Amino acid sequence: MRLSIPASAFVAAVVGFGGTLALIIAAAEAVGATRAETASMVTALCIAMAVESFWLSWRTRMPVISAWSTPGAALVGASSGFTINDAVGAFMLVGVMLVATGLFKPLTRLISKIPASVASGMLAGIVVTFALNAVKAAPADPLLILPLVAAFFVVRLFNPALSVLAVLIGGGVLAALLGRIGTLPALEMSTLVLTTPSFSPTSIIGLALPLYLVTMASQNLSGLAVLKAAGYDPPPGPLIAVTGLVSLLTAPFNALTSNLAAISAAICTGPDVHPDPAERWKTGPFYALAYLVFAVFGASLVAVFAVLPPSLILLVAGLGLLGALANALAIALKDEPQRIAATVTFAVTASGITIAGVGSAFWGLAAGLVVLSLDSLKFR
Repeated sequence: MRLSIPASAFVAAVVGFGGTLALIIAAAEAVGATRAETASMVTALCIAMAVESFWLSWRTRMPVISAWSTPGAALVGASSGFTINDAVGAFMLVGVMLVATGLFKPLTRLISKIPASVASGMLAGIVVTFALNAVKAAPADPLLILPLVAAFFVVRLFNPALSVLAVLIGGGVLAALLGRIGTLPALEMSTLVLTTPSFSPTSIIGLALPLYLVTMASQNLSGLAVLKAAGYDPPPGPLIAVTGLVSLLTAPFNALTSNLAAISAAICTGPDVHPDPAERWKTGPFYALAYLVFAVFGASLVAVFAVLPPSLILLVAGLGLLGALANALAIALKDEPQRIAATVTFAVTASGITIAGVGSAFWGLAAGLVVLSLDSLKFR
């Protein structure tokens, strides 16, 4: 045991939690969740990630780290016309689909065959809304926002992983100095709120299916890639099935889908954790312990976010997705023969259109695949 093991696990947990909690809050608000339901979402998510990370790391003796679906949170946050009941129903269906994907290898292969350019175009179309909202926050509150933007780009020169967290903490301090923060809430323990799921064709097609696709294409596959790059070769099926099962069990408590981590996993799998790769799995239990602490105080953390200036929340969410947007655009436009299809996917998804009650993420994916099919006829 080295100090670097719990230290790396704690940094990964803090970066993953603090850097993207604003997205979870935005997703909960988009589906009309109350503060209690939002706190339950955060608490149940933290419990899910603690259980998954501890069990999978201990079972495989590999640093298998889970996280909530950041692009999934962005997808829910950019949606409209859905209730928290619809969202819970979608979360449950995604859990079932992830279990099925893990148990049946053909499904994993089928998802992996979706062109990376089209999948990345859809992801870029989802997250660009948050980046634009961050830009719009600057003229609305320049005294608060502009110094934080400058701090973000300075900090990321030295430590990109902590740059968003620095903006969140620094923004809270600056907002307090400017008198922009309301009365801080009293410390309270978290509680879980059970929500009845609702299933409808529009929520299945417009929310559950896109959420499943972005979770698989943008999270699980990249999480597996991080593990392989670090020299580990876990069987993907059981890992995906376990995250799907835990997501299914926690969904009735408003929990968004959880999945294999990529950024947090990269912090826990490198040689800085431990020179011996066989010892790095111990980051999993410490990572789980950190998220159990977050789960206990989830209600207080949500309450703190509620008194922060809305412009700060928009900024943190936008900056937190800046790297994901850049990476998605780079992958979407990398392959020249698929560039137009990826651009169409991006444009349709970013438009935010709703047809027959189905959101733009589905139509963007469908449009991109249609254009790609037409282009393939030309190249033949």
